[in-house]
Amino acid sequence: MTTVKDIYDYIDKIAPFKDQESYDNSGLNIGWGDDEVKSALIALDATSDVVRDAEQIGAQLIITHHPVIFDPIRQIDFRSVAGRLAFDGISVISAHTSFDSAKMNDILCDKLQLIPTEPLKVENGVPTGYICECANMTPERLVTRIQAALGTTCVRYNNMGGEINRTAVCSGSGGSLLPDVIAKNVDCLITGDVKHNVFIDAYNAGVMVIDAGHYHTEEIFCEYMRNVLSEKFPGVHFEVAPSERDILSYQF
Repeated sequence: MTTVKDIYDYIDKIAPFKDQESYDNSGLNIGWGDDEVKSALIALDATSDVVRDAEQIGAQLIITHHPVIFDPIRQIDFRSVAGRLAFDGISVISAHTSFDSAKMNDILCDKLQLIPTEPLKVENGVPTGYICECANMTPERLVTRIQAALGTTCVRYNNMGGEINRTAVCSGSGGSLLPDVIAKNVDCLITGDVKHNVFIDAYNAGVMVIDAGHYHTEEIFCEYMRNVLSEKFPGVHFEVAPSERDILSYQF
């Protein structure tokens, strides 16, 4: 029998929960460690659609990247996502910033065919992002590579021209790392959720920033988790939630 705690403990070995950021809530968000797991869904977020998937197939566990409970809850509404999960007895394990520092950027660099040479930033002994060498890469070629590798619908970037020889990579939302990018003489930052003022600061500093989207730079979590957990626990059926998708629409 495989329990929620068995799966929790294995994820903890892959991406130690102790390494999460202080503001984060990675770990067992909902449920009880002793519950048996025969079927589990994996998703970037526990959307209402993903909850419905779990209810329909009878999954006992959902594994997400972003925590289903992030801010303190003072009242539980059974119509909310967290309330429905608790009412249905479906456990949720979330591996957020703990996974970011341990695995996410390694997977992202591999997808983009970039080889990390050093961490972009280290906090409390934990790396945040990587710096990679690029051999005379043009902005257009790099953006095309990112779109092809990640299936990104829309890529925003400030084209500074010239050649890119050193690029930083940080999945999710890494605009706050721009000062580190500038300090380390990096030509480009690949990330998501970039604010307007970050683009302006980067432009003024002569640094290219590529916003490949929060979802697209992190949905790689799902297939990775499905593969490693399926291998470790062959008696449990793991699958990416059928409703897992980018919920945003884009019009050009």
